[in-house]
Amino acid sequence: MSNTSAADTYRHAIQQLLARFIHAVQQQPPFIDDDGDEDALQYLQQLESLPRLNGTDYAETGQLVMCRTIAAYPHLTPLLPRDLLWHFGGDCLHYMPDEEIELFQRLDERLHDAIHSQGSFDYEQERTKVLGLH
Repeated sequence: MSNTSAADTYRHAIQQLLARFIHAVQQQPPFIDDDGDEDALQYLQQLESLPRLNGTDYAETGQLVMCRTIAAYPHLTPLLPRDLLWHFGGDCLHYMPDEEIELFQRLDERLHDAIHSQGSFDYEQERTKVLGLH
C-alpha cells in the first residue's frame, strides 16, 4: 500500500460522516421549514459548503459550524458524529470529555502508525475496536 492509502481511507471516512450529518440536518427543523430564518439558512449554507473547502477555510469553518451546531441547535447534537468534533479539533474539543478525547487520540495514533509504516488502515474497523463498539 502507498503512504497515502491510510490517510485517504481516513479522509474518505470523514467525508462520509460529514455527508451523512449534512443530510440528517437537512431533514430537521428549522431547515425543512419554508420560513426558515436567516441564521438557520446561513448555518445550513456553511455546513453544506464544508465538503468543498480546503485547508484553513475547511478547518476554521468546520470548527465554527460544529460548535454552532451544539450551541444553537442542541436538537442536532445526537446526529453529530463525535468523530467530526475530534476531526475539526480546536474549540470542538470542549464538547468532548477527557475519556473520549483519550480514545480518539488512540485512534489517531493508530492512523499515524499506519501512515508511517505504509500499512493498511480501515478507519471504521479501528474505530469500532478503539471505541468499544460492537
